[in-house]
Amino acid sequence: MEKAKRLPGWLKVRNPGGADYLRLKGLLRRAGLHTVCEEARCPNIGECFEAGTATFLILGDVCTRACRFCAVASGRPRGLDRGEPLRVAQTVRTLGLRHAVVTSVTRDDLPDGGATVFADTVRAIRRLSPHTGIEVLIPDLQGNWTALGSITAARPDILNHNLETVPRLYPAVRPKALYDRSLALLERAKASQVLTKSGLMVGLGEERRELREVMADLRSAGCDIVTIGQYLRPSAKHLPVARFYPPEEFEELAGEARALGFRHVEAGPLVRSSYHAERQLDGCAAAT
Repeated sequence: MEKAKRLPGWLKVRNPGGADYLRLKGLLRRAGLHTVCEEARCPNIGECFEAGTATFLILGDVCTRACRFCAVASGRPRGLDRGEPLRVAQTVRTLGLRHAVVTSVTRDDLPDGGATVFADTVRAIRRLSPHTGIEVLIPDLQGNWTALGSITAARPDILNHNLETVPRLYPAVRPKALYDRSLALLERAKASQVLTKSGLMVGLGEERRELREVMADLRSAGCDIVTIGQYLRPSAKHLPVARFYPPEEFEELAGEARALGFRHVEAGPLVRSSYHAERQLDGCAAAT
């Protein structure tokens, strides 16, 4: 993350470490589970862990891609942990989560991109916590629509896939991803009658016009929920921040997104894809 002295005041957060934070961290370690909160160095980790919630990271902690914005380790992953779905479900039950969010590293080494493990995790959570809302944040599966179908068939409440940035910046930000492929995934997921969601980062050099075009593309694909947050540089090896957006500009972006017809919008400097995810399902229900 950017050094604290370089951050504007609205991006400074308290260092994590309270009793509830440590209790949750210990529970996750004993269960042998990873979280994107830790691996991606999320600035909200203190708030979320203290509140007893986390975003589970399945399929290991090593990604086959090396996106220029992401702190998750990249390289050659190990094999699959077939007991992981059950351990995630057991931890969801132990925490008493009202809404569980499950994401993963990208596994381009697997024929189905890890879709089977996603589906198994959704089913395991449903079995042990039938009243818990379930959100999956999935990679692009390299356009394997059969694999996508196996995830949607497990009936998560929300299927999330982040576009992250505007098409012009994909070669620099997401060199192994394709904008049109990601849009197509969201459109196909929506056709299966699940709520769909996507997230954008700002501060990478995009223009407001480009952001409006991306939001319009998402709505054309039937996307229900959008999140917009400030990109923060995890380390000197990652892309620098081009600009810090002030809070009032996020309010403007939120207004533009609502005017396009999104059923729920989260926009703010510290907003991340899973931030306050539990209220997004409620927001969609209220907008019906």
